[in-house]
Amino acid sequence: MKLQGKKIGILLESDYYEPEIFYYERRFKEEGAEVHFLTRLWGQPSLTFQGHEFRAPFTVSESFENITDAELKTYAVIIVPSGMVSDRLRYSEDVTKLPPATAFLKRAFAEKNVLKGIICHGMWLIAPAPELVRGRPVVAHNNLYGDVKNMGAIYTDQDVVVDGDLVTGRSGGHCHLFAHKIIEILSGEA
Repeated sequence: MKLQGKKIGILLESDYYEPEIFYYERRFKEEGAEVHFLTRLWGQPSLTFQGHEFRAPFTVSESFENITDAELKTYAVIIVPSGMVSDRLRYSEDVTKLPPATAFLKRAFAEKNVLKGIICHGMWLIAPAPELVRGRPVVAHNNLYGDVKNMGAIYTDQDVVVDGDLVTGRSGGHCHLFAHKIIEILSGEA
């Protein structure tokens, strides 16, 4: 079990890509990791989201908004998945302020010992804070090529790109390659 004792946080919202999320849920646990799905709970004890492809329900009862800096440091990786998750999470009541999910991600980027994983349309969550990827090699879904360039990142035409504490993946269909790279890095095999 390569990830025994490692804690993995995965952001979630409606219109998630079921094959990707179900793969992470099983694959990371298979390696011994403690997997936490995190969302914005809006004062509720839990929320049930529906997937994009099959409308499969997925209940989340943990909020990223309550995670302290000390607790954030206990995570080995924070993952922003594909699909519409990041678009839904970048909602802000006050457009002049960072969306709470982007603010959380910005805190994660400040922790160099926390690996950040962003795949496919997950890059949308970075748009309000482009300085997080400016000048860094990344990949995202082909539809986000212009977004990546506008953020000042270096688009790299590979399925998975690693730049220090940042792992990016092309699409949800590449989730197995993305997860494999994260496992490799966290287990010290990279």
